[in-house]
Amino acid sequence: MALRSPQVKRLGRIALFAAIYTYALILFGGIVRITGSGMGCGDHWPKCNGVWIPEFTLETLIEYTHRALAAGIGLVVLAVVVYALANRGRPGIGGKGGLLRPILLGAVLVVVQALLGAVTVKLEIPPGVVVVHFMTALLFASTLLVAAVRAGTLGGGTAAANASGANPRRAWRMAFVTLLFGFVLITLGAMTANVAGAPQACQGFPLCNNSLAPPPGSGGPAHIHFTHRMVAYLFTLHILMASLAARRRAVSVATKRAAAVALIAVIVQICVAAIMVLSHLPPHWQSLHLATGAAIWFALVVWAALARRDLQAEEAGSGDRAGLAELDPALAKG
Repeated sequence: MALRSPQVKRLGRIALFAAIYTYALILFGGIVRITGSGMGCGDHWPKCNGVWIPEFTLETLIEYTHRALAAGIGLVVLAVVVYALANRGRPGIGGKGGLLRPILLGAVLVVVQALLGAVTVKLEIPPGVVVVHFMTALLFASTLLVAAVRAGTLGGGTAAANASGANPRRAWRMAFVTLLFGFVLITLGAMTANVAGAPQACQGFPLCNNSLAPPPGSGGPAHIHFTHRMVAYLFTLHILMASLAARRRAVSVATKRAAAVALIAVIVQICVAAIMVLSHLPPHWQSLHLATGAAIWFALVVWAALARRDLQAEEAGSGDRAGLAELDPALAKG
């Protein structure tokens, strides 16, 4: 295993901490939506009801706490960016494959996320902006997870040697396609959660109102919910096959484990969704549905990042073997 500098290890640990922090922030944002506290600070931003410390009702307290947590992640990212820039000349931080690029991209997304938060409040929570706000939070978390994988904090420091039957290029492509599929599914889930009437539009499970499809004239909310369900069923079949294939094609044990975790999270999510719908959408099951959905995204990102690392390690090894072959064919075979 390649030695990692203390600076890389430190950045990796901070990136992982920030990713976990962001996960908690995403869940708290869901609580804001589920409890109807999005306008708890009125249409004021960054102040709350026109002041920095307002009088607190329950809705105001929930929204104010969410904003305070969001400010906290901004400070963490600022510290990480400063530290990464100060050490950009060290191996593993600057350059291609280093930590600096995902960290800087994450910093840009934090700024975008803050602006989207302001727009959400000023426009009084339009569903489209809320969905973009949520998906941007997931993308920001992705940059932190990628940095943690590159630092070796997630999945160990290096990929394992290629094993019999492994195909790192196909494993990477499969993980990337699964990640894109998951992004589409979660976007549809966010639309279902935020478009008025969509959560209640399809009662029953697995059918929608005891039919295979919404009847004609059901309206947009029903079709959004129905599309989300159909994509979820297809995604379940896809990830089942992809995770099984990862056991044969992936190089490292860490990549195989990430694929298995993603599959388990999807199975749990199906159970949660069924209970949530059959129980008529109680708030605590809505919160758990969000928590599991975000966990699926985190697992998919780690899976794809580890598969990419496996591929890069294999390509580097192939290059080394090619160089040895030019010097001495016997060395290359050894």
